[in-house]
Amino acid sequence: MFRKTLIRAAAIAVLATPLVAQDVAPEITQPQAENPARVLLVGNSYLYYNDSLHNHLRRMVMAGTEVEPQYKSATIGGARLDHHNLDWLTGPGQIGVDEPFELVLLQGHSNAALSEKNQKRYMDAVVKAKELVEGRGGKIALYMPHAYVAPHNSADPENIRANERFYTEAGNEIDAIVIPVALAFEEAYKRRPDMALQQDYDGSHPTLLGTFLAAATAYATLYGADPVGNEYDYFGRVSAEDAAFLQEVARDTVNAYFGR
Repeated sequence: MFRKTLIRAAAIAVLATPLVAQDVAPEITQPQAENPARVLLVGNSYLYYNDSLHNHLRRMVMAGTEVEPQYKSATIGGARLDHHNLDWLTGPGQIGVDEPFELVLLQGHSNAALSEKNQKRYMDAVVKAKELVEGRGGKIALYMPHAYVAPHNSADPENIRANERFYTEAGNEIDAIVIPVALAFEEAYKRRPDMALQQDYDGSHPTLLGTFLAAATAYATLYGADPVGNEYDYFGRVSAEDAAFLQEVARDTVNAYFGR
């Protein structure tokens, strides 16, 4: 109970901000791949927790569009992007998708924005990924991860702004769309500080509701679709009240971030 109180207090402390508080705006504001059906998600445990982000996103797409998606996910615990063999993963037919991926979502380490060394390592990896994926006819999207909260030992009220600034600038530098998951978490905590979006034992990994929010944010970003009213509720495991709330947060965050 004490840890949950710490998380809520930390969330409240960092959220006395507008819906989007960026000092740099994204230049890519619309989906670059139109209704992508062949999608690969690359990352670490932030993706694979809670039945994997790719499953939730794929089900939202199936519930809200006429797309028949082929989704794949490649994750390594604690991984940075350069730990993945993207050349092999994105090769047609290598992981069960015969045609090239239309979209590759890149989720780096959760601390990628928090030091110059980590920023450079991340940018080196995404520049190579962009060249590789676009050479095969696809596009990349950058995943802006949520910020640590207590009891994580790196929790800091400035982290959310560091994530926002770094990933927005990264997307602008390489002409890639950015999925503002960090900002959606921030907005959800502002509206409902008692909602647990991150695990109370580490202040880092998402809960089921956190993953659901991330999926709704990715859906709104990558498909240009309004997640509000989407019938997907993880087979009844996400309540109607929570689903509607998280869908609204995802929609509002994406619209504010991109100026849609």
